[in-house]
Amino acid sequence: MPLLRVQVCSFLFLFVASGIQSFMFIHDGSTTVNISRLAKGSSCKVCTEGRQNCEEALLLKVGNPVSVQFFCPHPEDEFKVEIIQNIECTIEECGWWSVPVSTLWLDFHRRFTWNLKASGPKSVQVDFPETGMRQIPPSEKCPDMHTYTFKAFQQTGSVVIGKYCTTGPIRSIQILNQGSFSLDVPPGLEVQSDYFTVSVGEDIKSLAKVTLSLSHGTYSSELLSPNFPESFPDDDVMEWYFELTNKQRAAIKFLNLTEPRCLKKETAAEYHNKGRLALVTALTDTQPLQSQGDFSLILRNCEMDRRQAGSPGLSLKLKVTALRTSAPVNCSVDLKKINYLSLHLERLNLASECEMKMNSVIMETITIPSGKVSQLTFQDCLPQDISVTASGVIGCSQFKDCPKFPVRLAVPFLPSCLPSPLNAVTWALRPPPHGTVELTSLMGPLKQSLPGQLCDDSLISLTEDDGKTVGHFCPQGAIQKVQIHTNVTVTLTKIGNQTLKSSVKPLLTASLKEEITERYIFTLSPKRDTSLLLATPGWPAGMESYATVSWIVSLPPKMEAHLKFVNLSQPKCANRHTNIRVQTFDSLEEEYSRREDEEAEEVTVTESFYLNMSNCMTERGDFMVVTELTVQKNQLLIIILSVVAALVLLFIAVLVAVCIVIKKKKKKINHQVSIYNPNGTIFLPGNNAFPKSREDNESHVYASIEDTLVYTHLLKKGAEMGIYTASDMEDPYTETTDSPLSKDENNIETGVYQEYPQQGPPLPNRPPSHGHTLVDNVIYDAQPTSATMEARLDPEGGN
Repeated sequence: MPLLRVQVCSFLFLFVASGIQSFMFIHDGSTTVNISRLAKGSSCKVCTEGRQNCEEALLLKVGNPVSVQFFCPHPEDEFKVEIIQNIECTIEECGWWSVPVSTLWLDFHRRFTWNLKASGPKSVQVDFPETGMRQIPPSEKCPDMHTYTFKAFQQTGSVVIGKYCTTGPIRSIQILNQGSFSLDVPPGLEVQSDYFTVSVGEDIKSLAKVTLSLSHGTYSSELLSPNFPESFPDDDVMEWYFELTNKQRAAIKFLNLTEPRCLKKETAAEYHNKGRLALVTALTDTQPLQSQGDFSLILRNCEMDRRQAGSPGLSLKLKVTALRTSAPVNCSVDLKKINYLSLHLERLNLASECEMKMNSVIMETITIPSGKVSQLTFQDCLPQDISVTASGVIGCSQFKDCPKFPVRLAVPFLPSCLPSPLNAVTWALRPPPHGTVELTSLMGPLKQSLPGQLCDDSLISLTEDDGKTVGHFCPQGAIQKVQIHTNVTVTLTKIGNQTLKSSVKPLLTASLKEEITERYIFTLSPKRDTSLLLATPGWPAGMESYATVSWIVSLPPKMEAHLKFVNLSQPKCANRHTNIRVQTFDSLEEEYSRREDEEAEEVTVTESFYLNMSNCMTERGDFMVVTELTVQKNQLLIIILSVVAALVLLFIAVLVAVCIVIKKKKKKINHQVSIYNPNGTIFLPGNNAFPKSREDNESHVYASIEDTLVYTHLLKKGAEMGIYTASDMEDPYTETTDSPLSKDENNIETGVYQEYPQQGPPLPNRPPSHGHTLVDNVIYDAQPTSATMEARLDPEGGN
């Protein structure tokens, strides 16, 4: 790495009479000197050689030597000198740079500034490997009077990252894009010849990144937000990176917090630990205690509302405290409310400095029985030093002594004072002789962990007493119940870097029940349009000789199952045969059956079924099967429904055609029937509507009509009725003329509708008739006599 080296420049100091002092400045080829006034109101001026260009400030750029004159008796009290160097870094390295030192400027207030420029996407990094640095408030001064200032240059202006003094936890500062690093030295002090380094930094995403190495033991340091006490820039990011030993933890507190009013986003603090998810907290929340190891703290500002003058911005003090974990940590573990489980702690790394105590006694392993409370002490123990597990036994020798209700198998809640999280939980299930262990999942149906169907969170392992694995399972499957006709150990373990999550709701429930006919029974309820894998117990090892297993598969309505044996290994049998059988619930006959000497084929089952497999006494090889079960719509049902739908459509089409033909025939026949109206108005049926008269009103409509009024046309008394003629009563079938029309003696056509004049005589008023009707098979005379009138009015003769 390039070093800062002290270089003494050559100057010629000439005293001039009358209080005028002249200085000859010799450039070293890489610096620029800016001479400026300390305060306004002074009459002192600085000029170049020959009293030319006398100003209150003078900028000497890189070039040839030049003479400088001060028109003051004591210019060191009036002027300050800034020596500037530009450092531009490539992607790989930065150039040499130095701290110019001379006794000539010893009496002046001096500032050494290095302008830094990075080559994207890298940053510029300034390291302090010897003594480190610490941040101070803007108004504070360093004990050695050497003050360092870092700035970052942005399009919106420069941002002060902070002021720093030597000796502290800060090891390096990285600046994004462009910035500056300056050292202020008061008059009369020599610049210390400490060595610093400038190098190419990381690809950072923040305004700047400050790295701190916290020393061993308890150590506190205060950091300030950029531009403190002024506001941190709008919608910007600042990062602090903390390096801790494995025996340290860090506590963070925010002091003197001032929050802005945000237009967009929110202010926040982000914590990033290696291998862990980021933790985001509000600035007003209590900040979390950081676990062992390095971590980053990122401060985010929002888009602030600065429309009102005096609106507060974002500023804060950050206090970080490193705590030694070597101090004893007392931990009380209460297992009174945790049934069937004991807690086990084991020291893994005997070479570590971890020390475990139970009741003040140092122990390598600790066991806390179920229902007990124990006091533990840990010192210098890291998570990787200790293994924490829980185990329990659930069993009975007789069914009457077994638990009456299913036992809930859940991950217990343990105190956070334990140095390591829970690694595994184990339950040993011991049913009576010839008993069965029944496991039911309350977190949803299970699936078997197989290649192509792996679990990604936690794993449930089922093993038998001899250590033979039944299978590995996890949630989000189709297995609702598992029954095993032997002792079983259930172990819940984490996968990868995951931790076991404590939950009030149990993962499984266990029951000890009567024996079953098979050695293993799995009850499944697969969903529609799903595919899952089912493996024989012990996979990838084979089943034991004579072992049997059944899968009870309940299909959804209108679904069918496709069974494909994707991974099948058959043994050579010494006795009996292996068998794979498929049988539906409602049938005594097998849908499918294959032995070890027969080739297995795909099977389609259209209703709920049993899948049974049994092993023989193997002579060589193993019996193991992986079955792919796919559930989809019943294809036969779809075909039948399609045919029925087609027939229905055809029937509808034929029915429509028949209706059209019938309608056309009706239109073609169009029979017309004459209707007689005694008022003299006639009309034809069909499309003609009933004509209306009397200006279309309904004043002529009667609410009821007497029987005698209906037949008044039969009660004629000669010509005085003035309505009917004798020809009205003649039989129309007695006419022998060729014409269908005939005329009566008054020359009126009969059989033709006639409209009679409305001025005919009105109907006589008659008393109402009650219940009188015409008598069937009675022929009434056209000109009735009084006797016939009575007969008509009283056909029953008064009886």
